Amino acid sequence: MDSIEITGIRCYGYIGYLPEEQVLGQWFEVDVTLWLDLTQVGQSDALTDTIDYRTTIESVKNLVKTAKFALVERLAEAIAASILESVKVSQVRVRLTKPAAPIPDFGGKITIDITRVQHN
Repeated sequence: MDSIEITGIRCYGYIGYLPEEQVLGQWFEVDVTLWLDLTQVGQSDALTDTIDYRTTIESVKNLVKTAKFALVERLAEAIAASILESVKVSQVRVRLTKPAAPIPDFGGKITIDITRVQHN
């Protein structure tokens, strides 16, 4: 199966379990992989035969900026569901990273990685 990978979608949001995360916010990074058949667009060279990357990026950014979830797992699920609304996408992988999680004495990253399949 063919795929399109979009990496490095970075935006500020207010998702988090701690009250300060929901008030102060933090940066999030999102990578998505979209599985779809690219045979037709490979022949036609027409944007209408594929996914417009700009629309996908804006949709992800809008969700991160406006969602009011307590857990990043819920945000990852919402991103996957919004992408799967496109009938062209058969499967999506969402990697959602908190690059600076507010955990004492922890300088690493937290990443949620989910894969969801289109159910027709």
